[in-house]
Amino acid sequence: MSARTKARKRALDVLYSADVREQPLADALATEDARSLTQPDRKASWHYAAQIVQGVIDRGDEIDEQLRTYAKDWPLERMPAIDRALLRIGAWEILCNPEVPDAVAIAEAVELAGELSTDDSARFVNGVLGRIAATRA
Repeated sequence: MSARTKARKRALDVLYSADVREQPLADALATEDARSLTQPDRKASWHYAAQIVQGVIDRGDEIDEQLRTYAKDWPLERMPAIDRALLRIGAWEILCNPEVPDAVAIAEAVELAGELSTDDSARFVNGVLGRIAATRA
């Protein structure tokens, strides 16, 4: 598993746990950042995970607006929390990180959705992120 794949999973953990605990994302990031200092073996994946989470904090309104626009008939509040977190990660990578090809961002989010969420989530995540990516082309 690549360092970026591990980082995406760590970012997912932070986004998901903050969401279900109704904790401010900045607080969750600070807690995980402090924890990472005590776990040097996880440092390689934490840098990119922190970049993702900070990006979602910084661009959250824009990201959520894109999700509302392209998740046809699915308000953010109705989505499973894991799908919401995956979509935010994928949307941030598509919209804000030119180092990651759109296809990679989508494939990584779809794979995690298939592993961690509902039977329909992988297809849903693929469709939403695909529509977001298509608007940038």
